[in-house]
Amino acid sequence: MHNWAKFLGGILLVAGTTIGAAMLALPVSAGVAGFIPSLVLFICFWLYMTYTALLFLEVNTWSGQRTNLLTMAKMTLGRPGEAISWTAYLFLLYSLLTAYIAGSSAIISDLLTSTFNIPPLGAWCGIPLVLLLAYLLLRGTAHVDYWNRFLMIGLAVSYSAMLIMLSPYVETEKLIRSDWPTAFSVVSVVATAYGFHIIIPSLYSYMHGDIKILKWTLLIGSFIPLVIYALWQMIALGIIPFEGANGLLQGYQKGANGATLLANAINTPVLSLIAQLFSFFAIVTSFIGVALALCDFLADGFKLQRTHTNNLMLVCLVFIPPFLIAITYARAFLTALEISGAYGVVFLLGLMPALMVWRGRYIQKRFEGYAAPGGKITLIAAMLFSFLVIGLEIAKSLSLL
Repeated sequence: MHNWAKFLGGILLVAGTTIGAAMLALPVSAGVAGFIPSLVLFICFWLYMTYTALLFLEVNTWSGQRTNLLTMAKMTLGRPGEAISWTAYLFLLYSLLTAYIAGSSAIISDLLTSTFNIPPLGAWCGIPLVLLLAYLLLRGTAHVDYWNRFLMIGLAVSYSAMLIMLSPYVETEKLIRSDWPTAFSVVSVVATAYGFHIIIPSLYSYMHGDIKILKWTLLIGSFIPLVIYALWQMIALGIIPFEGANGLLQGYQKGANGATLLANAINTPVLSLIAQLFSFFAIVTSFIGVALALCDFLADGFKLQRTHTNNLMLVCLVFIPPFLIAITYARAFLTALEISGAYGVVFLLGLMPALMVWRGRYIQKRFEGYAAPGGKITLIAAMLFSFLVIGLEIAKSLSLL
């Protein structure tokens, strides 16, 4: 019974880490390409990211429990791999945490303003949430797992309520529109929506290296977001107009929130509240997973024993830097977040696992433990796909797409 509880908790942690702020951006990013192109992108990136997650798990079996990406990179790619991992991983996770603090704070601030007429307080509204998550990290992975289940329930309830309330408003003719060339310019956002690999080392230790449970945890936990994204995209694109005020095109240009555009399209107070709650739970479920992953990453990087004093220091390192950035340079840093999401997720969680497995299997001759499916051809395909996505993002940044 205890193993089943861990299995369920692991699935929810993977799904919760996957479903985050990127989901709110999907209708206004991938949505401009149309529903069918969006669905194709979702499936392609689910296959790609799930495969590289299994590669990540393979390398994790070589390094053992209580290790992280740094140890894996150093073990397989040497000092250069370790240095690149340090830089890319810290920038990616601190960027994500800054976005989550700023995003959740904005939602809390809006709720306080609309409900109690309290003046907007910005990122300062995030202090209670940050303190709560810091407390959970201090208590350990089991407590994070336990509370994440309640957050996932909140996400599921608010998501289901939105689907039920919005389904009658869907216009199927809006789902026919397709713009396939535009799909090439939005791949980075879709990639960011599947960045759950960071939680694998924590799960590996939590489940004591049980490969059978871990494989199914990753497969089911990543498949749930695929289904949720598809239904979410169908509802959003079937309701939100493409052009005009509060349309997809204007939302894409302004970087609007998909839930907000939906609320504006329907314009009912109840839906607006549910949209805010859905946005909050979507952000916080990722927030808690990313914070846990960064805490374990820093512990591994600094080779710290998990004493109470060291845990307190780690929690401070996890939350203080992104909070300071959120209250001072939130807008400027969100621009950097788009770049880190594009290059960080694909490079760190897509290309790096393939490179580590290639060197570990075929140069270092590591064949002990779990081996992800596929051989050299699938590894090369994963690498080429990674370079393709990075190349498309470079072309977009140079205004070539």
